[in-house]
Amino acid sequence: MDKKYGCSEKHIAHYTSCRTPKSIEINGDLEKPVWQRAQKSPRFVDMVTGEPGFFDTRSAVLWDDQNLYIAFWVEEPFVQAHLTERDSLIFNENDIEVFIDGDDAYYEFEINALGTVYEVFFIWRDAYKKGSKFDVPEFDLIDQKALSFGGNEDRMADSFWHGRHPRKTRWAFINWDFPGMQSAVRVQGTINDNTDIDKGWTVELAFPWAGMKSLANGRSLPPKDGDTWRLFLGRFQKLTPSGQEVNPHPAWAWNRHGVYDTHLPECFTYIHFSDKII
Repeated sequence: MDKKYGCSEKHIAHYTSCRTPKSIEINGDLEKPVWQRAQKSPRFVDMVTGEPGFFDTRSAVLWDDQNLYIAFWVEEPFVQAHLTERDSLIFNENDIEVFIDGDDAYYEFEINALGTVYEVFFIWRDAYKKGSKFDVPEFDLIDQKALSFGGNEDRMADSFWHGRHPRKTRWAFINWDFPGMQSAVRVQGTINDNTDIDKGWTVELAFPWAGMKSLANGRSLPPKDGDTWRLFLGRFQKLTPSGQEVNPHPAWAWNRHGVYDTHLPECFTYIHFSDKII
């Protein structure tokens, strides 16, 4: 990757994900003993500068033979969410985001405090070839109505069409849904009511390993002890001080990217899987 764009290796965090002794019920309750025992991330940082986010956000990752489990603790004094239609552009309001890298492809997940989900599966155009593993009906460009995507700034004057990433464009499958994915949200406060101060909200997710065949890139499903995957775990916050929306929305992540761009797999956090049971 062009080191003039994005993070350097020293900025990328490493985390060891331990096994859970039994499957986790996905209901948004992070007071469960298993999540209380899990190692939390540090406070999320500004995705560009690396400075601490001014609302606290933390995450934890667990796994078993069936699922990858992810939890988020989200501090938010005035919890807001309005979009209710699945695959709405959730990033236009407050959200939590997960990206899972598969080298030649990656998956994006977003959720707001109402539990509304947005999903996209991306395949790098240079990897999408006849006879490749992506040359299947699931990823047919016409039948699945794929769109071309060049990254967060693919319509700026100096990066039109191709974006800023050295690998250039991806095919975006906006109708793709992660098989068997489970998600749940709990609000610690009163959503969309600013007459009182909220604690925030929590997010609990389960992504079945069986649904990651197009992301495994030769890795074992489920992982083996010592296997490494790359995840982006982040948050976007819509702020309107004095009635004026702050743009771009503040973006906080496990580690900095150096640029305002979530679509940088080279900057995703290293998740190392361990057979250690918490």
